[in-house]
Amino acid sequence: MSQNHDAQKTSETRKQPGSHFIKHIIEADLESGKYDGRVVTRFPPEPNGYLHIGHAKSICLNFGLALQYQGRCHLRFDDTNPMKEEMEYVESIKEDVRWLGFDWQEREYYTSDYFQQLWEFAVALVKNGDAYVDSLSSDQIRQYRGTLSEPGRPSPYRDRSVEENLELFEKMRRGEFAEGECVLRAKIDMAASNIIMRDPTLYRIRQKSHHRTGEKWCIYPMYDFAHCLSDSIEGITHSICTLEFENNRELYDWILDRLNAYHPQQIEFARLNLSHTVLSKRKLIELVRQKYVDGWDDPRMPTISGLRRRGYSPGAIRDFCDRIGVARRDSMVDLALLEHCVRQELNKTAMRVMGVLHPLRVVIENYPEDQSEMLSAVNNPEDESMGNRQIPFSRVLYIERGDFMEDPPKKFFRLAPGREVRLRYAYFIQCEQVVRDENGEIAELRCTYDPETRGGDAPDGRKVKATLHWVSAAHALQAAVRLYDHLFTVENPAEQPDFLEVLNPDSLETLTGCMLEPGLAKAAAGQRYQFERLGYFSVDPKDSAPGQPVFNRIVTLRDTWAKIQKAQKQQN
Repeated sequence: MSQNHDAQKTSETRKQPGSHFIKHIIEADLESGKYDGRVVTRFPPEPNGYLHIGHAKSICLNFGLALQYQGRCHLRFDDTNPMKEEMEYVESIKEDVRWLGFDWQEREYYTSDYFQQLWEFAVALVKNGDAYVDSLSSDQIRQYRGTLSEPGRPSPYRDRSVEENLELFEKMRRGEFAEGECVLRAKIDMAASNIIMRDPTLYRIRQKSHHRTGEKWCIYPMYDFAHCLSDSIEGITHSICTLEFENNRELYDWILDRLNAYHPQQIEFARLNLSHTVLSKRKLIELVRQKYVDGWDDPRMPTISGLRRRGYSPGAIRDFCDRIGVARRDSMVDLALLEHCVRQELNKTAMRVMGVLHPLRVVIENYPEDQSEMLSAVNNPEDESMGNRQIPFSRVLYIERGDFMEDPPKKFFRLAPGREVRLRYAYFIQCEQVVRDENGEIAELRCTYDPETRGGDAPDGRKVKATLHWVSAAHALQAAVRLYDHLFTVENPAEQPDFLEVLNPDSLETLTGCMLEPGLAKAAAGQRYQFERLGYFSVDPKDSAPGQPVFNRIVTLRDTWAKIQKAQKQQN
């Protein structure tokens, strides 16, 4: 009865939204008793850069599977290349994983913890005749490897005796060779159709101090050698990686089989490709080093630290990762979907406020000069528990310059000479006069208001076609606001001959002199708001100061993804 119930439960799970081929593999393994019913995954970043949205997909997948199947997920730093790794990256990775909402608890591991064991595994391969020390240069090794259409040639050092290889490998370890003078290679098949299997390098010399082991080692294992054995040492059951490592699986299996070691299962899935950005670590490093962006946490960057600084929430990113799913085929995901997920969450959680980004001064001539009043405004119409706030109203206001036209077209319903509009939460006003400066530019509007329309409709039943946001001039907080757009002008910049040539010159616009509700002077770093009619914004945690917040626009109010979905439904 229990087995039938479990089988039915598994069948139901596969039908649930979000089910995918990796879950099917895990469920089949659980049914068969493989790995004794354990599910152990891992997230194994290299600490040589900052994580990006593509890593977020892997984090959500690995930690999410462990949670769903009552297993565990390890955080393991693949720190095998001291030339590029720093503790700064280790700490940033830990911060990003925590921020996304996942906890590895005590399961924090480093490949450097296993250096002695990995050395012993390599020695065992040498003793078995499965590895040898090669004295060819890196260029020569590349030449000997062959091509996709031509087999490789064996190195002249391939047939060294076991004793000579053990002696040379020990000398490598003691630092008796210079970098590049020799490497340890697996002895597999120089004619293999999979080029990776043509005697791949297992160890190389690096005369550089390691950020955790110091000067203890001067030889370091290659990723393919260290990765599978680290999985084995930790008892990983399902070693999940992206499709670029599919060809490496043969080597993964070969090493573990040759050493008769515990054998996890490597499973590959399609990496995330996101439109209008790049996710190549090399390209991201180039953007930072050449100062096309303001560091790894620039809000235009697809790094998790950049998204966090811009104001994206961890919940929205997790939702995005759930929506895009897990597949075996590469595809391009529209950035509009990520922005849609952000809007969906912020619509429910962000406090509404009013801010004017391009101020136009409005004087209400029939409102008393020495008077002001407090008006009640809704904090979030989606959540009544957020309550109301009080905002000041006075004789002089600011509205958006784009909300007024002196000679408006037919479908422009906002403020114009002789026209009446509603001020949000306040009164009807009518434009009576346009005042210009010495350059002929519009400097201010002279208006009148109807005191009988406070917070509602006119008693005589007249209607207006537009409601404008505004800020009281006497009380306004003056602040800087940053408006962000796509970092690149084309959908797939990675396909361009030079991705830097399609950088968007308008990806950042900084506005100064914006006028905001006075309550925003107390806004905390990272706090998110909806500026009514303008978009969602957050307080920049890096450049803001007490009483002087700087706001980053997270996303606009226009939901491009929703329009795409609507158009697709209409076509179908």
